[in-house]
Amino acid sequence: MAKAKEQKAGKLSAADLRAKLNKKAGLNIAHNLQEDNPTEVKEWIPTGSRWLDSIICRGKLAGIPVGKVVEIAGLESTGKSYMACQIAANAQKMGIRVAYFDSESAISPDFLEDTGIDVKELLYIQATSVEQVLESIEELLGTGEKFLFIWDSLALTPAISDIEGDFNPQSSMAVKARILAKGMSKLTIPIANSQSTFLVLNQLKANITRSPSEAMTTPYVTPGGKAMIYTYSLRIWLTGRKAKASRVLDDNGFQIGSEVKVRLEKSRFGTQNRACNFRILWGADIGIQDDESLFDAIKGTESIEQTGAWFSLVYGDGTKDKFQAKNWVNKLQDDKFRQRVYEVMEDEVIMKFDKRIGEASSFYDSDAADIQIE
Repeated sequence: MAKAKEQKAGKLSAADLRAKLNKKAGLNIAHNLQEDNPTEVKEWIPTGSRWLDSIICRGKLAGIPVGKVVEIAGLESTGKSYMACQIAANAQKMGIRVAYFDSESAISPDFLEDTGIDVKELLYIQATSVEQVLESIEELLGTGEKFLFIWDSLALTPAISDIEGDFNPQSSMAVKARILAKGMSKLTIPIANSQSTFLVLNQLKANITRSPSEAMTTPYVTPGGKAMIYTYSLRIWLTGRKAKASRVLDDNGFQIGSEVKVRLEKSRFGTQNRACNFRILWGADIGIQDDESLFDAIKGTESIEQTGAWFSLVYGDGTKDKFQAKNWVNKLQDDKFRQRVYEVMEDEVIMKFDKRIGEASSFYDSDAADIQIE
């Protein structure tokens, strides 16, 4: 039997060094990445859109990454709060506590319940200042529980100096950005270590610049400073079209929703600039029209054939199931049909991108500039 290698005198093993550092710090800061990787995302919270979940992380069906800081930013009336509430409802189903910081005073209990949230278990907090939001998150992290923190919204939450000062914007310029830079440097690691998630809702604003090229390639910016941009593991941007075709109407012509274009502005999961679209209902019914968007996701692939007004879903054994577009949602009620659609989504949207099969332009936002795959 071979003898184990003797440790040289005075030389500590990697395990001993980790133990020494952790003892001094009073918490686990040194890890064996093969056994316990604190940077790895172990859970994902569904967004309510399977198409969006399919483009967030390379090679897998994902969602909002647990343990990370995420931004959902959008133009007005593009569904930021609607998406956040659907994510909150899904988090509660996973046993994650939800703390909702509201600076806009625009959320009603009936709306929250309609999105699937258990209002009795929701921790609703008025976001009176940026400092108060960050300090409350730090306090809640100290309980040791696993949280989804939703901040609605960063753009509309003032700093204490804004509240106590005058209305001159020059008097408190960049105060919020400096507070966030300090706050996120304190909170990012505790959020990761507690396997909590920080979902920040933000506003897209027109990039006012003298450079025509910059205006074309970077038409929007978000408030909050650069520190937040560096902190985000995922930035989801929502925009919409002003055209009538983007409106969702009921049988009597009343608008009950709108189409949303989604782009991954930043992704640490290998999917930056990927895009999708879906419709959000905010009328009698509330939520993302997820089933309807699946047709747009796989239409045009080899698994969907079209002959006039008729389409056929092609199964793995070569058999086909005919349908018309208007009957798509009804067809999805059939378990076999739905399962095949999910298989096609897995192959066409997730795996072909992961394996770089096909034209890259079909996976990315057509408005993104200078996209290259290394």
